[in-house]
Amino acid sequence: MRKLVYISALSILFSSCAGETNNDVVAEEVPLTDDIVTESGLKVEIMEKGTGQIPQTGDLVSVHYTGSLKSNGEVFDSSYDAGRPFEFPLGKGRVIKGWDEGIALLKVGTKAKLIIPANLAYGDKDNGPIPANSDLVFIVELIGIKAAPKPITHAVFDTTTAEKITTNSGLICHIVSKGEGPKVQIGSNVKVHYYGYLTENGQKFDSSFERGEPITVQVGAGQVIPGWEEGLSLLSQGDKAKLFIPSGLAYGEQGIPGVIPGNAELAFDVQIMSVQ
Repeated sequence: MRKLVYISALSILFSSCAGETNNDVVAEEVPLTDDIVTESGLKVEIMEKGTGQIPQTGDLVSVHYTGSLKSNGEVFDSSYDAGRPFEFPLGKGRVIKGWDEGIALLKVGTKAKLIIPANLAYGDKDNGPIPANSDLVFIVELIGIKAAPKPITHAVFDTTTAEKITTNSGLICHIVSKGEGPKVQIGSNVKVHYYGYLTENGQKFDSSFERGEPITVQVGAGQVIPGWEEGLSLLSQGDKAKLFIPSGLAYGEQGIPGVIPGNAELAFDVQIMSVQ
């Protein structure tokens, strides 16, 4: 079975240990003159006060950090060593809970120490150099914020007057608006924003728009479902389209347990961001 369209670009280290998603964080204006201890047990010690904005849920935040074990001070990871800050969408469960909660309390430019209890980190599971039940310490600096992109909705890609293409395989492509860039070819590296949902009930199962980052697909390399391979080949840079994909071009009888039922027909609102 081919991979789901979603491709995670996030660090394994910072993936949520419990697999939660959409853990909305309510960002509130908080005083930056005193240390903060939250109800969950997270401790935030302000080292240098910033003067920028406080991020909101879904914003793409850029953070420099050094992570160490509280027990012995051993450093296990550092964005400074990598030479670039780490970016992630805030409050979407893409990082450990202590990060989602702690970064939401900081203004841009703030440097702080996050003392994160094990239950807000990796719990009772080992995670590489981090032993089970480890409290962690992160020195973090909030470098910048990119506002959360507006999620795509069904209403945005209205197919009432769209050009309709039906292929021999049963794929239906409605071209909602035309771009002016190069056409997608076999072998093209295509950056795509998308919103995926079940046609039966309209239930969303994935969205790059909500993650704040398009995915990159090499067309013809088998990286995505056949319906995407065929659908993308009909489009050009700048196009917005709605793809209706029969189950045989998606995940067939097996589906993806807990995400996509067997024999499910899928729909994707897609926007071709670039073609190379």
